[in-house]
Amino acid sequence: MNSPAPLTSASAPARLEKTHLRLGFVSLSDAAPLVAAKLLEFGHAHGLTLELCRQPSWAAVRDKLLSGDLDAAHALYGLVYGVQLGLGGPRTDMAVLMVLNRNGQAITLSNGLADALAEHGTLPKALATLGRKPVFAQTFPTGTHAMWLYHWLASQDVHPLRDIESVVIPPPQMVAALAEDKLDGLCVGEPWNAMAEAEGVGRTVAYTSEVWPDHPEKVLACRRDFVSANPNAARALVQTMLEACRWLDGAGHRAEIARWLARPEFIGIDEALIAARLGNEIAAATPRRLPVRFFDNGTVNHPHAIEGAWFLTQFERWGMIDRRADYAEIAAKVNQTQLYCEAAARVGVAVPGEGVAPKPIDGHA
Repeated sequence: MNSPAPLTSASAPARLEKTHLRLGFVSLSDAAPLVAAKLLEFGHAHGLTLELCRQPSWAAVRDKLLSGDLDAAHALYGLVYGVQLGLGGPRTDMAVLMVLNRNGQAITLSNGLADALAEHGTLPKALATLGRKPVFAQTFPTGTHAMWLYHWLASQDVHPLRDIESVVIPPPQMVAALAEDKLDGLCVGEPWNAMAEAEGVGRTVAYTSEVWPDHPEKVLACRRDFVSANPNAARALVQTMLEACRWLDGAGHRAEIARWLARPEFIGIDEALIAARLGNEIAAATPRRLPVRFFDNGTVNHPHAIEGAWFLTQFERWGMIDRRADYAEIAAKVNQTQLYCEAAARVGVAVPGEGVAPKPIDGHA
């Protein structure tokens, strides 16, 4: 029997250094790409088997990435840059492989504070009615929610370092803290803002897409030495996640993923609450809320270094780091743009040029 002809170098897939990958996620609607990738097994076509590992908090995601218990994770963009600089934990060289979504977060106030805002018209006047220092929650000190919250507060003439107490609460615990009158406001991803409104314990007053329209939010992150040791596996993982993000834009697939996310092992709440803010169209009732975006023909996913560098400007703005001149250099090392472009080409996803990257908001309110 004749042996089959060998594959050409152009068609032969590169040998993967690792084929079973453990991926971390937190119970949020924007974990949808990981859930879709696993349940539809998009990884198999690229030589990968994925294992999803739910984490109770972003601190747990950070710790398990650093320990090697997780190979990669759904992560807050700002968390990756915080670890890169050693803020709030060991400094470790990190990698952003791709952007998983844009938009999809909100700021919710307690009913009492929302009423006071409606009555008095400005946030400073509303906060003055409390008679004490207000307490606002975000999900991680260097994370996206802290940055959106601080920027929004500053735009309302409230200084986030002097005028409020900022506390860290994992996303799934936010609604309970609001219900127990422990918080005056919070910034978190969906579906927890929708759940707070549904349970009558808070009201959404702003969407993060108002702070920065189509802002990057969660990224696919790993340690940089994982990329160095497993470049082919890392590339295959990006290909897999791009397939999942592309699938999420298909007709009817947002409703389908909402049903899957409602399972106990993922988010574990009513699928209607998840679906309410997971559509990919602008709702007539909430025109200020831009839809969560997962793909949009690949415009969502490119890890533009300029967007990563924006988080460094915010760390400086809020006194987490001293001013430095190497933000662009740091971002160029963290954001794996070359690997992303290679992966995108292999699955037929267009790559936008750096010149058409979404422009970050500036560092001032």
